[in-house]
Amino acid sequence: MERNNLYPIFLRMHKIQTLIVGGGNVGLEKLTFLLKSSPNANVEMVAPFFRDEVKALAEQFNINLIYMAYDAAFLCDKDLVIAATDNVEVNKKIYKDAKRRNLLVNVADTPEFCDFYLGGIVTKGNVKIAISTNGKSPTTAKRLRQFFEEVIPDDVNILVENLNQYRKTIKGNFEQKVNALNKITETLISK
Repeated sequence: MERNNLYPIFLRMHKIQTLIVGGGNVGLEKLTFLLKSSPNANVEMVAPFFRDEVKALAEQFNINLIYMAYDAAFLCDKDLVIAATDNVEVNKKIYKDAKRRNLLVNVADTPEFCDFYLGGIVTKGNVKIAISTNGKSPTTAKRLRQFFEEVIPDDVNILVENLNQYRKTIKGNFEQKVNALNKITETLISK
């Protein structure tokens, strides 16, 4: 059976510099997805034109828009790149330029040119769940996201905050603390 070998991480997007190349529908989708999860992300976008919805988000979230065609110089001081143009050759160039600079890159709808995928995300307060289908089925990730959004209660953050406060009061070494937290939370997943 095939297995998903991706390593999930949660990035602090306000601490890294992200470039999105493309201002059309795909650029809008990538920007919207990013800002939904990380509204304080540091993002710059470059494209010859931008949809009105991109402009509105840029104004709302302080995103720098550069009205120019892509050039490798835009990769300077960037940590992460998302290629979201409708031009396959430009997307390939972005990928190659990014790899030469050892940058992480995602080329929309082209898994072979992706170091990472943008999966489904569920956020309820401090609880965040990322869903990956290994780039095989974004629709499945979307449906799983919708499922988890429905079944995870909106007030789950109260539980998280209370457990955080309780954790601070537990005495003992790491193993004793883990055991105490495991005991108090074991009923969360009782069968």
